Amino acid sequence: MLDVEKIRADFPALSREVHPGVRLVYLDSTATSQKPDSVIEAMNTFYRRNNANVHRGVHTLAEEATSLFEQAREKIARFINAANPREIVYTRNTTEAINLVAHTWARKNLQAGDLILLTEMEHHSNLVPWYMVANERNLRLEFIPITPDGLLDLESFEKLLELKPKLVAFAHMSNVLGTINPASEIIEKAHQIGAITVMDAAQSVSHLRVDVQSLGVDFMAFSAHKMCGPTGVGALYGKLALLESIPPFLGGGEMIKEVKFGSFTPNDVPHKFEAGTPAIAEAIGFGAAVDYLNGVGMEAVAAHEHTIIEYALDRLEEIPGVKVLGPKADKKGAIAAFTFDGIHPHDVAAILDRDGIAVRAGHHCAQPLHNKMGIPASTRASFYLYSTREEVDALVNGIYKVKQVFS
Repeated sequence: MLDVEKIRADFPALSREVHPGVRLVYLDSTATSQKPDSVIEAMNTFYRRNNANVHRGVHTLAEEATSLFEQAREKIARFINAANPREIVYTRNTTEAINLVAHTWARKNLQAGDLILLTEMEHHSNLVPWYMVANERNLRLEFIPITPDGLLDLESFEKLLELKPKLVAFAHMSNVLGTINPASEIIEKAHQIGAITVMDAAQSVSHLRVDVQSLGVDFMAFSAHKMCGPTGVGALYGKLALLESIPPFLGGGEMIKEVKFGSFTPNDVPHKFEAGTPAIAEAIGFGAAVDYLNGVGMEAVAAHEHTIIEYALDRLEEIPGVKVLGPKADKKGAIAAFTFDGIHPHDVAAILDRDGIAVRAGHHCAQPLHNKMGIPASTRASFYLYSTREEVDALVNGIYKVKQVFS
């Protein structure tokens, strides 16, 4: 089990007051996690000592920066058990990583009438890129439905596979329902009919041990900022043969091997997808975040979060008028999105903030899912390795105060 108080001491933001005399209760880690001192210091040290561009110089600072940048790539590769660090492409975030696949692999390999299979619980980042390429190429889209308890309807998935989709894109963990989807089963069945798989792991990599080789996934996208790292940097994992088979995403510096008047030769993977000066300090911070999570242990993180979400669901179910979205604790991650009869989520969040309780309100970039459930928005409390039972109690007490205000 985690020593949560010791862990909390590593995160400076958790000790601040957000209003006079009101300490922060941070329950918005699904939007972005807080950052430990080790990540902040790794980035500061780079700027103080090693600041230079990467891959472009032979002076000492340039070689130091390049080494730190590539060491971080190696750490990220080991963290998800990629077979080769070259299978890790730096991107700005999960969204850019998915767009990279849509605008390279899909444009090259999909023809008019081909089918892309998605799910009804996707974040906009795993919907809109496919809509864009579908409109451009006259592709078809189908959606795996969800059951009333917030799980994927796997019987419907089996039937949709009979339509022979060329690509299956899905979230490993829903950012609203918290549902942890059976990734191995989805990937195996998609491969049986010859489909390529794309997994949005923005919510799962930070909370669970994810092994890309064991899963067999073709492409996987995730972000540093949800896993104790900085904003502005993420990663696309892709099987090396697939990455080598597709064209560059953006054009410019670093992604080229040779340029002539009128033509160019792209660089080797992964650099052919990393045009321009990258987010160097952020990539180093990404590596430091991986070090931090490895030090804690992902199995310990997952076990702690499971106890927190079990407790949170039990407490929230006590409150009249509160309806938690998604499955029970054994099928979900540490996310509790809910509705409150007669009270808009924005009002809930605003009143909770008076007591320093930070939650998210809205459709959480999953508007089709909310439409499917017949609600315009929800309030979302999300937890992480630094969350405590006392913070859950503060949330519940805050919701009772919301009820008092509106009664």
